[in-house]
Amino acid sequence: MKVWIPHKAGIPLLGDLPDSVLVEVADDPAALPSAPDGVQFWLPTFLDQTPMHHLVTELPDLRVVQLPSAGADAWLDRLPAGVTLCDARGVHDSATAEWVVAGILSRLRAIPSFVRAQDQGIWANDRFAPTDELAGRRVLIVGAGSIGSALAARLAPFEVELTLVARTARPAEGVHGVDELPRLLPAADIVVLLVPLTAQTRGMVDARFLTLMRDGAMLVNAARGPVADPAALLAELSTGRISAVLDVTEPEPLPTGHPLWHLPNVLITPHVGAQVHGLLPRTYRLVAAQLRRFLAGEPLHNQVADGY
Repeated sequence: MKVWIPHKAGIPLLGDLPDSVLVEVADDPAALPSAPDGVQFWLPTFLDQTPMHHLVTELPDLRVVQLPSAGADAWLDRLPAGVTLCDARGVHDSATAEWVVAGILSRLRAIPSFVRAQDQGIWANDRFAPTDELAGRRVLIVGAGSIGSALAARLAPFEVELTLVARTARPAEGVHGVDELPRLLPAADIVVLLVPLTAQTRGMVDARFLTLMRDGAMLVNAARGPVADPAALLAELSTGRISAVLDVTEPEPLPTGHPLWHLPNVLITPHVGAQVHGLLPRTYRLVAAQLRRFLAGEPLHNQVADGY
């Protein structure tokens, strides 16, 4: 059988495999390493590589698509019958949680303003009023999966009040259901989005959701751009009533000249929350474990059902 992966550096990270397994690097749809026959296990390309979604119908022996991403939205409804889709739950927990903490602190402590002053060579402490702080803030995490749990663990030492929300309530764990958001949103100082993009979450951050947020609150989107209705988001942020930290947007990439770029209450990064040096080793550790389970005929971890 053949295994396709998108990085040459991933081959040694997979460790020793049976002689019957041939690992090939498929990172360019215009220059495939071999004929598609025999490919049973496939790790597609990453966000910063050429997309190869269309190949899924050209791999007649495909049995497993192991995604490198925590979200599976780009692959839903694309796979033929008999192909198992698995996401990379757990791989991006630390990096994405760190990005959220960094974004929140940057906005609260006015770091972007100080960076602009540094660019001008200005010692600007006389320009700025005292900044906000994270201690004592009420943080609402919408998406209580593995990344949400990792974020909660990292935020707890900052002396914040944490509330977690999942698709359905988990009372034994103190996790609320999404149906409680209308009650929870007005009390939150910071709202963090960590939900997958599904039919249920697309556009969930609409005008009503944003209106329910308190004056001065911060929205942090580390999920997917379409989770927030783009027109509603721009309209609310343009008033200056709330602020935002966005690693994802709709559309994406955000076009040059888009109004979001120029709002002083918005901090934007180009979908880099998980882009850290440890990403490849962690991804290929998961792939190696999944591949060995597949070869042994054992059930795979992180199988995607209903978009999760």
